[in-house]
Amino acid sequence: MGKRIGIVSYNINCNFTNYGSALQSWALSESIKKLGHHPILIDYCPDILRDKDPLNPIKNMWDTDEESRHMCELSLPAIRINYKKFENFYSQRFSRTQTKYFSHNFDSVVADEQLDGFVCGSDTIFCIDEFGFDDGYYANYPSMQNRRTISYAASFGDSHFTNESYEILNQRLQNFKALGIRESQMIPYIKAHTDVKVQQVLDPTLLLEPEAYDTLASSRLKTPKYILLYARRYNPKMFEFADKLANQHRWEVIDISLRATNASKHQMFYEAGVEEFLSLIKHAQFVVTNSFHGMILSVQYKQPFVIFSREQCDTKIDELLHFFGLEDHKMITGNEKLIHDIDYPAIHKKIAQERKNSLTFLQTELNKY
Repeated sequence: MGKRIGIVSYNINCNFTNYGSALQSWALSESIKKLGHHPILIDYCPDILRDKDPLNPIKNMWDTDEESRHMCELSLPAIRINYKKFENFYSQRFSRTQTKYFSHNFDSVVADEQLDGFVCGSDTIFCIDEFGFDDGYYANYPSMQNRRTISYAASFGDSHFTNESYEILNQRLQNFKALGIRESQMIPYIKAHTDVKVQQVLDPTLLLEPEAYDTLASSRLKTPKYILLYARRYNPKMFEFADKLANQHRWEVIDISLRATNASKHQMFYEAGVEEFLSLIKHAQFVVTNSFHGMILSVQYKQPFVIFSREQCDTKIDELLHFFGLEDHKMITGNEKLIHDIDYPAIHKKIAQERKNSLTFLQTELNKY
């Protein structure tokens, strides 16, 4: 008989209207379901994010330069449409809690949902630069300590630790019965400073076969040939590269970037929902992105792509490019040599093997609940 597993990850309650965040939560939920259990996405918001206003991102933008704020302001009508589509995605595609949980009421979730245990992840929930040592992400609530809790594909991002924060980290990691970690750089440290089982695992979006995303993807949205431009952080070099490539091939540019300065040249579609995002990747002639999950979905759909450097996010990007053997598809200036050929049969064979290992980890740990 399957167990009821609470997933603690990014969701609409903590204002993550991010395609990758939504899809990794969905893919983890679907994977747990396929293993015979009953996943419930906990509508949880860390205290540090509680006062964020998803319909007014100007207050809480990552990029603080005047140009980015101006472009965000211009995008506000689309932001509101986009947010509604994300609300619908989380409502329709998940079994999730009816109650919204915060620090003051989290411990009631076990009784409310009759949970047997928790999975924390995936994504950068362990990044202390973003969330500190959040009690939900680090399984520090009493209800989590009284139930079996593991992490799956949790990432530390590019966290900056001090001696003091390392001490806290060592304590928090002991809250878990097993740690599935997405990037490799912290695994030697975890092995040296805790007695918790740890294994590197795939991002959940790679646990599913590419065909799984066709169950979500909208039908083709645009008939003319196009480049999909998806920037998670504003980078003018990306826009210049996309324009140059589009001009060479007489393709259009469909732009789903929040802060786009080429609105007069591009077809702007920031209001795209998750289903439309997948369709736009699937049917593009080429994808230009600086998004980690934009890269993953391009690989899932066997699309030609380049990914631009994002500085603070390069660790996860570089490691996955190395795994794919596609280091030459990363760009910094946009003037690097463009490599079109990608050996996708070989890459998907490698993914299939790691998918098997990651699912074995997940199944083994869930069967202990």
